Amino acid sequence: MIRGTGIDIIEVARIRSMMRRHPRRFLERVFTPAEREYCRRFRNAAERFAARFAAKEAAMKALGTGLSSGIAWTDIEVCHDSEGRPVIVLAGEAARVASRLRIRRLHVSLSHVKDMAVASVVAE
Repeated sequence: MIRGTGIDIIEVARIRSMMRRHPRRFLERVFTPAEREYCRRFRNAAERFAARFAAKEAAMKALGTGLSSGIAWTDIEVCHDSEGRPVIVLAGEAARVASRLRIRRLHVSLSHVKDMAVASVVAE
């Protein structure tokens, strides 16, 4: 049963700007070590970071929360399954909220181009 949905779109330039102005603080506050390692492998790293940022925003919407509910950016991690598909892994407060809402799985779809990144999340 679907418990919630979320979608988010972001300009890649906004993420690129944050990466330039606060490279370490921004990336460490928002992305897990595994996410940073993955995105940095690509020439278009800002697009990849932007897609993950959008996924985190979309996941919070699907959970019906925001940062004000105590969920940290790093409580939501975008990984890949054995087939290479993106998956969301929850930790900390995000995992507690999902458990309380009986959400067993978050389905995520990511897309990015030079200027924009978008993510959609369905909570099941």
